[in-house]
Amino acid sequence: MSERSVSAELEIAAGVVDLVRHTAGPAAEAEVLVTRTDLALTRFANSFIHQNVSETGVAVHLRLHVDGRTATGSGSRVDADGLAALVERTRAAARLAPPDPAWPGLTAPTSVPSGPAVDEATAFASPDERAERVRAFVDAVDGLEAAGYCRTAYRSGAFANSAGHTAVGRAGEAAMDGIARAGGADGVARLCGDRLADLDGAALGARAAAKARAAADPVELPPGHYEVVLEPAAVADLLQNLAWYGFNGKRYAERQSFAEPGTAQFDPAVTLVDDPLHASALPFDLEGTPRRALPLVQSGTTGAVAYDRRGGAEAGTGSTGHGMPGGATFGPIPHNIRLLTAGADAGAGSAAAAVSAGVTGAVGDPDTAALVSGMRRGLLVSDFWYTRVLDPKQLVVTGLTRNGVWLVEDGVPTRAVRDFRFTESYPLAMGPGRVLGLGRTAVRQPARVDGSWYETPALRLASWHFTGGASG
Repeated sequence: MSERSVSAELEIAAGVVDLVRHTAGPAAEAEVLVTRTDLALTRFANSFIHQNVSETGVAVHLRLHVDGRTATGSGSRVDADGLAALVERTRAAARLAPPDPAWPGLTAPTSVPSGPAVDEATAFASPDERAERVRAFVDAVDGLEAAGYCRTAYRSGAFANSAGHTAVGRAGEAAMDGIARAGGADGVARLCGDRLADLDGAALGARAAAKARAAADPVELPPGHYEVVLEPAAVADLLQNLAWYGFNGKRYAERQSFAEPGTAQFDPAVTLVDDPLHASALPFDLEGTPRRALPLVQSGTTGAVAYDRRGGAEAGTGSTGHGMPGGATFGPIPHNIRLLTAGADAGAGSAAAAVSAGVTGAVGDPDTAALVSGMRRGLLVSDFWYTRVLDPKQLVVTGLTRNGVWLVEDGVPTRAVRDFRFTESYPLAMGPGRVLGLGRTAVRQPARVDGSWYETPALRLASWHFTGGASG
């Protein structure tokens, strides 16, 4: 079923290229990406499933360079009339576009890696299979209110251009994100993986419930700088903002990025790599460029930023495989970042085991316990949300904590703490001498359903600037 889908998508992509050749002439350059997304989502609230939805969407992206001018178009109709209309309106847009002397040309024919294997049972999971995980989560919270989702996703894509380059790929994932509520206190547990079978709803529910109960009756602490242990959900926010605003080649070219390749901007414990072939992602980008691992930070030293073909040509480095829809506006963004540790290659099974082991309340796994045990006085933070950038150049971010904060004294969480607002420079917080410890097991965090994910262990930092209560 899925292999035939990829073949059909390649046939559509090649057909659009032929249509451009016949209507715009042999000198026209065209590239086409056809993607199909099957998304299924089971949502629950008040400990009941209230929504089960699934959708299948097909998108066709066309970029056309003709008579020295460039235009892009997209559509969702794949019948003959729909594809003809897409080509015609893109040609019309090209006629009105300004000259494009910096056109980088097309991706030449080249081999594309096959990408990670797709688990067919996950790609085409039934509502009952997702509901089983929800039931296990709800049962495990043992009478607390539960809410969240379980989702499965399958994506397939095909690329063709008028230079003769073609590529096909497939990707699948499963994710679960749930909270348990005890009074006004929430606890959270999240996990994303290649296989639905790796999501243990009972383990996730037990962890969320333990954290919710431990978060009851919080005290208010004064604002200030605190040593922190950030759980993977919070660290994922750091990685996402570093990707969007720092390792973005367009922002770097515009001098709006903190990144200084070749400079030791991070603690030596920090190694970041954009690694799309590690897990669920298509093995090529919007421009047909093969995707590969891109070292962003190596032992604290910034190494690279992401480029599409245009940005890579202007920088003299070539594309890093980060062409994407909308990239001309907001730039190429790494979407599959891993914060590496000695145990970061343990795999999904070990990540799931880390979620289930050592559920003792505020401290939900052995990694976090080890980091917390070294703190004389500080805070354990579960999650960040509503984060917004105040200074993109220094990547100063303001946001809120949520789903549990605890005061740690002499290595033991002693009291739940009310949520804080914070204002912090993410690169400086992870700068030289600021990282006091990393967990040994990386946990993949759910992100947008476009192949994005962030895989990270827990992180202990020397200081984090909390500016006041969450309502301040």
